[in-house]
This record gives sequence, structure tokens and C-alpha cells, in this order.
Amino acid sequence: MAADAPATRESPWPVALMSEKVAGWIDRLGQVWVEGEVTQWQVRGGHVYGKLRDLTQDATVSFTVWRSVAQRLTADFKQGDRVIALVKPNFWVKGGSLTMQVFDLSHVGLGELLERLERLRRQLQTEGLFDEGRKQRLPFLPGKIGLVTGRDSDAEKDVVRNATLRWPGVQFKIHYAAVQGDRAASEVTAGIRALDADPEVDVIIVARGGGDFQNLLPFSDEAVVRAAAEANTPVVSAIGHEADRPLLDEVADLRASTPTDAAKRVVPDVGEELAGIDQARSRMSSRVSQLFSYEADRISQLRQRPVLASPERIVDDRAEELVRWVTRGAELADRAIVDRASSLAETRAHLRALSPQATLERGYAIVQLPTGEVLREPADAPSGTSLRVSVVGGRVGATSTGTAE
Repeated sequence: MAADAPATRESPWPVALMSEKVAGWIDRLGQVWVEGEVTQWQVRGGHVYGKLRDLTQDATVSFTVWRSVAQRLTADFKQGDRVIALVKPNFWVKGGSLTMQVFDLSHVGLGELLERLERLRRQLQTEGLFDEGRKQRLPFLPGKIGLVTGRDSDAEKDVVRNATLRWPGVQFKIHYAAVQGDRAASEVTAGIRALDADPEVDVIIVARGGGDFQNLLPFSDEAVVRAAAEANTPVVSAIGHEADRPLLDEVADLRASTPTDAAKRVVPDVGEELAGIDQARSRMSSRVSQLFSYEADRISQLRQRPVLASPERIVDDRAEELVRWVTRGAELADRAIVDRASSLAETRAHLRALSPQATLERGYAIVQLPTGEVLREPADAPSGTSLRVSVVGGRVGATSTGTAE
């Protein structure tokens, strides 16, 4: 079969021929520069065998650094390093595996990493994830603390030990995660979300011990930072030492300088709280005693006042005053009666003086027409007119004889 003949169902290629063609295609790619994260670094016989992972996507390739190249490398490399490598893809026909032969290897420049972090920092800040107004207050005494940390790590021991010493009854729910390397960001993100979904967890601590700048990079990963920002449960960042400032510190509801500091700030000290209760009781007792003493003094002063010392005195004083007012009232009443009687007598005299009766008593008479009107003119009583004459002793009837001279 010719090497360049197309493969068909009737004339398939041998595996070796296909492998050789694949090797040829890959070989034509030549050398390329790639960037990634070292996830495996093993030295055997002077040669280095490892794996390189993409920084953002789930893609990993194997690589080999032959001894001659490894001896020329001026820096030390380890798992978790971000590197730039000059590689040439090689397809091993016999084993059917693809590997990258490394010709040059160097760390990604610190300045470049810082620039990337600064761009991410500005983006998150623009979105408002660092605003103080969105940060939640920690509960005074959490019933259960969620902890995202490395398994059997010093950070775990520091948090648990110090929190238990401060409050013996505190409970933990621990989610173990890788705290460096290619799995760290995804596992820490999963831990935050899992603990946030647990209704029993009142606060979440993300803790890791100290490390160099590159080892702490997973805690500046965008996925980790956004998971902390989206959590409904308060998140405490306790990464590294005081000088370390991953982006998780900026978005967390509380930034602790160390894991030990996180334990001290999340749970109160039982000794201090008991001492505070004793002080409060003492202040309350003192205040109540002062209040009782003050009120007792006030009552004593009130009892010493004349009105309370001799309560009958006010009755006696008011009785004498009442007698005076009664006497005065009787005098005024008698005087008013006399005055009114005198005034009545004068009015009666005036009335009698003006009364027609008094006129009649002096010998005069009043003549009235049949209509009852008083006769004033002689012409009003022509001859034969009936008249009614009133005198002091009574009334008499009369008939007019006309006008008399």
C-alpha cells in the first residue's frame, strides 16, 4: 500500500502509518512560546517530567525538559509556578502519546502578574464589589462557623484552636480545599458556595498560612472573589500574613491579618464576656442602690415637711379660716338683707306715690266711658252717656247730663 494513498474501509492505514503521519503533522508546527501554570514537576535522572495547565481553561499538556536544557535553567521551578516556555510538540509513535519538549523556561514576570491583578482589581472596584456599603456585619456569636482551608494545615489548627479557646462551645463545618496549585481556585470557590448554601453556617472563614506571592495567587482568582461577593453568609478572609493582600481581602466582609486573628474576631472571648456581665451586674446593683438611697432621702425630706410632720395642723388652720369666712358670710348676708329691705321700702313708697290709688285716697275720682277709656273731655260724654266712676271705696254707675257750665 502506498504511504500517500487515502485510507478507506477496504484499504485502511496501519496504525504505524497513521502515527507517522500524525507525528509529521505535529512536527511541522515547530517551536512555539506558551504560557501556563506548572501543575507537576518531577526530576528523574536529571530530566524533568511535568505538566503545564492553561491559566483560564481546563487544558493540560505534558512536557519534558531534558537534562541538557535543565542544567542551563537559572531559576528554580516548582508546582504552582506560572511560566513561559519555548516548546516543540513531539508525538511518540511507539507509545501514541503527545508531549512537549522544552527548550527554554522562565517565570512569568512579576510586573506582568501585578499588572493583570491591577486590571482585575480596577474592574471589580468599578463594579462596586469593594464598597463598604455592601459588606455584611458578622454575627455576635455564630452558632456554626464554616471554614475553607487545606487539610491538616496550620491555618486550620490555628483557627479551630483559638476559636475553641475563646468560646468552648463553638462548632465548625470544614470544607477542605487545595490552597495552592491548579486546583486551588476551583476548590476554594466550591467550598465558599457549599458553605453559603448551608443554613446552619453563620459565617465563613477562608484561611491559608503564609506563602510567596505566586502561592497566594489563587485567592486573587476572579472566580474566588466573585463567589465571596455573591455569598449571603458573611465571609472572612484570613490569607497569609499582615503584608499579604490578595483580592479576596478587598471583597470579604472582614479582612483578618492571620488565621489566628480571624478566630479572635469571629467569636467573642468567653472570659471577657463573663467579666463584662459581672461588671454590668455590679453597675446595675450600684445604680439600684444609689436610686434606693436617693428615693429614701427624698421620702425622709418629705416626711420632715410641716404638712407631713403635723398633718392635723392644716385641718386646724383651715377650720379657723372656715369659721372666719362663715362669720364674714353671715355678716355680709345680714347687711345685704337690710340694704335690700331699705331699698324695697323706698321703691314701695315711690310706687304708692305714683299709684292711682293714692290719688283716689285724696278724694279724687276716675270716670270711665263704657269702653273702659278714661273720660278726659266733656264732649266725649254727651247727655245720656253711661259712665263708671271709681272712688277710693269702689265703683258707682252714673249717666251724663251733658256739658255743665
